[in-house]
Amino acid sequence: MDFQRITLVGVGLLGGSIGLAAKQRSVAGRIIGYVRRAESVEECLENGAVDEATQDLEAAVTGASLVILCTPVGQMCELAKRIKPYLSADAVITDVGSVKASVVREVEPVLSRYVGSHPLCGSEKVGVVHARGDLLEGAVCAVTPTDSTNANALELVTQFWKALGSRVVSLSAGAHDTIVARTSHLPHVLATSLVNTVLGQLREEEAAFLGTGFHDTTRLASGSPELWRDIAITNAEAIAVSIDGVQNELEELQAALRTGNAAQLEAFFSKGQMRRDDWLKGLENE
Repeated sequence: MDFQRITLVGVGLLGGSIGLAAKQRSVAGRIIGYVRRAESVEECLENGAVDEATQDLEAAVTGASLVILCTPVGQMCELAKRIKPYLSADAVITDVGSVKASVVREVEPVLSRYVGSHPLCGSEKVGVVHARGDLLEGAVCAVTPTDSTNANALELVTQFWKALGSRVVSLSAGAHDTIVARTSHLPHVLATSLVNTVLGQLREEEAAFLGTGFHDTTRLASGSPELWRDIAITNAEAIAVSIDGVQNELEELQAALRTGNAAQLEAFFSKGQMRRDDWLKGLENE
């Protein structure tokens, strides 16, 4: 597969990693990056994620055979409207947003050859300086076609993600958002809540006791606030429902603690250990 010209609208960690992977796997003839900040132009070129970086959106997308929106989801609809006049008739557009229903609902009526995508990979680190060419290798990439999705565009997007080493899974945008609310968005919300609870009222004598457990458990809280604000707004109900599940679990734990129910406490920790160990074994067998 060879897209003559790929444009990345936004070149951060994920956009940059896509660019590096596409270049390493010879998926693109030329990769162009659109960035908002002047200093980002040099960062993109130094990292090698793109062949050319520009702050001119028209110049970035004109002549592109594939355009990938790699911005926070709250910006995608407006960007779709802005790029539409500059796109060729056969250009394919996709995105990497981790919420799909709202993005698909808003972007699909604007761009007829749009296909929703979400590569499930990344890091709490931000910026193209952290981009890696192997980030997408082996990762699941969700595509979320609708009844209106152009069949040719869907095939091209599917093959593109496969060419970068990802495992493509097709499902509806609504089903995607319900799933990732529990598996991706909830962990981030919990990590941030833990940071705000502990560090927001940290006593002086506690600082020396923040060890590797706290460090590892709260890693996700270092993610981009702008990105996660948009995710929370656009997938609010599904995230709220997932929080209900955690609250129920914590209320049962709290009751066991206050009544000194040793059997219930052991069962709580045993279930967690067993379920995580079984999940890890499943990963090893894939």
